[in-house]
Amino acid sequence: MRSYSLIAPAKINLYLEIIGDRPDGYHELAMVLQGIDLADRIEISATGVDRFRLHCDHPEVPVDESNLAYKAAKLMAQEFPDAFEQYGGANITIHKHIPVGAGLAGGSTNGAAVLVGLDLIWGLGLTQGELQDLAAKLGSDVPFCVAGGTAIATGRGEQLSPLPSIDFLYAVLAKYRSLSVSTAWAYQTYRQQFGESYPAIATATSATGTATTPKQRAHAGEIVAAIVQHDGAKIGKLLHNDLEKVVLPAYPQVLQLRETIQQLNPLGVMMSGSGPTVFALVASQIEAEHLQKQIHAALPDPDLQTWITRFAAGGIQIAQ
Repeated sequence: MRSYSLIAPAKINLYLEIIGDRPDGYHELAMVLQGIDLADRIEISATGVDRFRLHCDHPEVPVDESNLAYKAAKLMAQEFPDAFEQYGGANITIHKHIPVGAGLAGGSTNGAAVLVGLDLIWGLGLTQGELQDLAAKLGSDVPFCVAGGTAIATGRGEQLSPLPSIDFLYAVLAKYRSLSVSTAWAYQTYRQQFGESYPAIATATSATGTATTPKQRAHAGEIVAAIVQHDGAKIGKLLHNDLEKVVLPAYPQVLQLRETIQQLNPLGVMMSGSGPTVFALVASQIEAEHLQKQIHAALPDPDLQTWITRFAAGGIQIAQ
């Protein structure tokens, strides 16, 4: 029976702007997403029987149908019933290295890895675009996790345009082990507090008579230009996350963590996604190691975890 070992990288948001509401109930977003080499390892092997079994070495990760990895397997079986009948299901084992509940797309990247793994095991020969179309049925972050690297994401996050790689940069991630933030809560709270400023869902008309859509109001152009120019210092200055407006006031530990790291003068610092992970950008491994020590010296809390990671140029890949 065929088996594969896959590397599933986490991701951070370098830019997250909430443009407004969508007719489907989601938010219209403009984001710059970045894969990092902090990654889970997914072992997937064919079993020849018509079911999937999910295992994980982290006690907080569910191994039932609520897990995106399991949902990805079921989706593949539904979309490709002939292959499922011919080859059967699979044993899927998740070796967790990405922290749980951290806003780093750990669940999404596991789901993306299962899509890629079953494509390989069943010999489907799907293109990256076809895999991303399937991934969009699972969640907004899953299509990005398939391809990874650096990308602009619009719509609810599933419409992707790749950007030049900036894998020369490093990030130091920091998260309190016992702290988690609900993504749904963060977006709902943002809507409650700032929804009155959203543009109308319908297409608006500008003063010049030109039709404009909400996504044209996004302000990501400057950070995209800095990425194209490989200007790490400028990228650091242009980090932006609208969700900080609601998460930081509600979670003083995250606010203190962000402010403390900011005082240590990295290239830039920001909360990733809905948090509670805060990351700082630096230009080298040596600077990352120095900053990591400074963070723990400033905040000597055994509940505080940190990781050093480099920006990644790609997404799901077969482990060497």
